[in-house]
Amino acid sequence: MTIEIRNETTYTVDETEFVDCARSVFEAMHLHPATEMSILFVDEDAMEKLHVQWLDLPGPTDVMSFPMDELIPGTAEHPAPEGLLGDVVLCPSVAAKQAAEAGHSAIEEMLLLTCHSILHLLGYDHMEEEERKVMFDLQRTLLLTFLASRGKS
Repeated sequence: MTIEIRNETTYTVDETEFVDCARSVFEAMHLHPATEMSILFVDEDAMEKLHVQWLDLPGPTDVMSFPMDELIPGTAEHPAPEGLLGDVVLCPSVAAKQAAEAGHSAIEEMLLLTCHSILHLLGYDHMEEEERKVMFDLQRTLLLTFLASRGKS
């Protein structure tokens, strides 16, 4: 698995933590060992430009996902094929504001957003209530499993 991390902000990011989180999700979703993706950390100005360009919505957002090969989750018996999963773009300052409102740390919020975005890259969505329940339950399980493996739950 290749997970490229690029930080274009002044926010300090523990790259290893995000690589490990993504790998944990990749393994749980039975993605091919050669699956690739990138995570880019940007400031609010850069995120706002992407938000306007791709979704025609004003202001910065917390995270955006850009799928590439339209991979879907595999199973233990039939892992997903090799491919380029896509790109995740995270805005740490927006995530930190959300974390403060939710009463948890910015790193927990960004790890949650990482799980959330990988699920989007795998075709999950939350437009309908049933889809939302499935996706949010899964992202919670994935995040808690990852945090427990790191002794951080």
